[in-house]
Amino acid sequence: MQQYQDEELIEMLKVNGKEFTLSLIVNKYKEPLYWHIRKITIDHDDADDVLQNTFIKAWKGLDGFRADSKLYTWLYRIATNESINFLKGKKKKATFPIDINDEMLNKLESDVYFNGDEIQFKLQKAIMQLPDKQRIVFNMKYFDNITYNQMSAILETSEGALKASYHHAVKKIEEFLKSN
Repeated sequence: MQQYQDEELIEMLKVNGKEFTLSLIVNKYKEPLYWHIRKITIDHDDADDVLQNTFIKAWKGLDGFRADSKLYTWLYRIATNESINFLKGKKKKATFPIDINDEMLNKLESDVYFNGDEIQFKLQKAIMQLPDKQRIVFNMKYFDNITYNQMSAILETSEGALKASYHHAVKKIEEFLKSN
């Protein structure tokens, strides 16, 4: 199936309607959004649920999409917010106080899809120790090569704040790896 540019998809939305265009958007973005979400939620099933919620929100908001931002940015913002809200909801639903980072680390340890070696596992463990925002910024920059400019639009935060978050995340990861 042909991959369309975001500008083409926005034009198609006007001409062909929501149903047809959303199927093309889902086809183009389901895999990168899944991995973005997965790095935040860790668990495969949770990532699938959040991805589905992301596309439902996109469906509901597609008529109002004004193209003030890029489609890519808009979808990543929805996915990031849905992921964060999912984790917050998980903390609220817990019948006793849980450390979400410990829970996610346990899921990573038992994840049949994780095939990394000891060093990769240590890196993931270090990333798990980061506060949510630093973890998201680190993953977006380090693994996804998303520019600070793009991140700024997605996370609605200044580039300076993102650079500081990334810098602090790197320092914390380095410290964790040296001491463990």
